[in-house]
Amino acid sequence: MIEYAGFLLLGIAAGILSGLFGIGGGIVMVPSLIVLFGMDILDANATSLAAMLLPVGALGVWAYYKAGMINVKDSLWISLGLFIGSFAGGEFAVSISQGLLSKLYAGILLYVALSYFDVFSYFKKNKMPKVIKPVPDHFPFWSFVLVGLAAGIFAGLFGKGGGLVIVPALIGIFRYDAKAAAATSLAAMQLPVGLPSVMIYAQSGHLNIQNAAFIALGILLGVLVGSKLGVKLPSAVFKRMYAVFLLVVAVYMVYKYI
Repeated sequence: MIEYAGFLLLGIAAGILSGLFGIGGGIVMVPSLIVLFGMDILDANATSLAAMLLPVGALGVWAYYKAGMINVKDSLWISLGLFIGSFAGGEFAVSISQGLLSKLYAGILLYVALSYFDVFSYFKKNKMPKVIKPVPDHFPFWSFVLVGLAAGIFAGLFGKGGGLVIVPALIGIFRYDAKAAAATSLAAMQLPVGLPSVMIYAQSGHLNIQNAAFIALGILLGVLVGSKLGVKLPSAVFKRMYAVFLLVVAVYMVYKYI
């Protein structure tokens, strides 16, 4: 019973961060399941993805929608890409070594965190000013499907909701405001886009449905809190907090697995 309480608390923490940053919560769940609950990376991936199958972030999405921060059309195209990519990511994950998975994950987190601090911009000779628009919609639909496809592969591989790909892409490529990017990313993940990966993990014997259910309940409670915080935060502060958060997790993964 104590273990189930731990899964519930983990879900609440993941839900708060999911609502705040639009990341799906897997970035917290997977390392925590490995370190605190002794799971291997594939079991942790399966549990994380299964916990996010139901629309556990719906309350957070509603809070962002009321604040005018979600582009519903773009989020639906991203969802389509997520669903397709999830199958490929799950197949890759059960086929390669867990050590390689961990190293790839740490490297990607470190890159994304540094990009949020604009570190790479200092190496560019000609710096072009960015034009940020809260919710732009002038890009072709297939570009959002491609973002979802990449995010789905990433999610299937690493047990994450794909927000680590979606949010930076919406900000860096589509010039979304940071909060609008997080909100649209969270909305895209409310459909059961991770189902193909979950089925692959389950068939390989890596899924415990009961554990995932307790985490899902915690996420449902935590997302509303995180999204309300996200709506109130200034965009610049929001972006820096997200960068610090990613950097801390990346350093941890580098320390543990490389």
